[in-house]
Amino acid sequence: MKNTRRKFIGTVSSLAIAVSASRVAKAAFDSSLTAYVALDREFSEPVLNDFERESGVRVRSKFDVESTKTIGLTNLIRSEASRPRADIFWNNEIINTIRLKRAGLLASYRPEHAGDFPPEYRDPQGFWFGFAARARVLILDRRAFPNDRKPSSIRDLADPRWRGKCGIAKPFFGTTATHAACLYAQWGSDRADRYFDGLVANQVQVLAGNKPVAEAVAAGHLAFGLTDTDDALVMAAQGHPVDIVYPDTTGEGFGTLFLPNTLAIVKNSPNPQAARRAIDWLYRPDTETRLSEGPSGQIPVSARARKSPKVESPATVKPMKVDFEAAADRFEDTMKRLASRFA
Repeated sequence: MKNTRRKFIGTVSSLAIAVSASRVAKAAFDSSLTAYVALDREFSEPVLNDFERESGVRVRSKFDVESTKTIGLTNLIRSEASRPRADIFWNNEIINTIRLKRAGLLASYRPEHAGDFPPEYRDPQGFWFGFAARARVLILDRRAFPNDRKPSSIRDLADPRWRGKCGIAKPFFGTTATHAACLYAQWGSDRADRYFDGLVANQVQVLAGNKPVAEAVAAGHLAFGLTDTDDALVMAAQGHPVDIVYPDTTGEGFGTLFLPNTLAIVKNSPNPQAARRAIDWLYRPDTETRLSEGPSGQIPVSARARKSPKVESPATVKPMKVDFEAAADRFEDTMKRLASRFA
């Protein structure tokens, strides 16, 4: 009888130790986080470092490279679907985040500060959260336009006066791909095809990314180019003779495209508790204010955040009206159409 009791007590003790060890392991597991990040490292890493210091959650970040912005990490999340490695995805645009949701690769959540952001910048089912937008702008070499009419529209990229003297990023990645899909969604295939045919005919230079476009203009290699506000602002801050133009905002112009960053939790992520803590911390007006006042000049979408005077916003210039869900519908077809023109 005593032996039986000893065995029972020993079994209970072993189970208690195992449960305790499991809880310790789980706590340790949720004290780390893997973030896949498409926003430029120089802008996003300091924010993630502060989250790590304040929360005690160790952050391992994987950043996209300039030549495959957004698409690289999107495809990686797809390839890891059966065994996810990422906990959160900080994307620098919105359409590929929507596509990941449609593929069933994101988890639903409601961040603590979701109510501080307009509903149009949040997925109604809680699969993604938009914040900290950037505008698609023209960056001009001031020296190239001393007395001439400055470009004021993305259509000026097809103007024969600037044949071979203007540039865009590869239209298969990042915000350039998103911009193209938005144009196809708004204009329809025929008009968008004619526009991109015009760029090809005008020998528009196609560079590796938005940053190289801004750098080429700043160096005087291009008269102007299409890029994002953050890359253009960095060139201006470095003292280069550049101007930033928010295109298509006057007269009958269709408006400047504003693209939010997006945050999302990866479905079946290894550290879901840490992922939720990270989203709660990142998705705040304070984060938008910090990104706005920093060198990237991100444009807040929350009324509670402060906007930098360095940038315009949908409240100060005419925004392009776009249906991001419709643009996501057109994404694959857009990439096929552009491949036949820019490959």
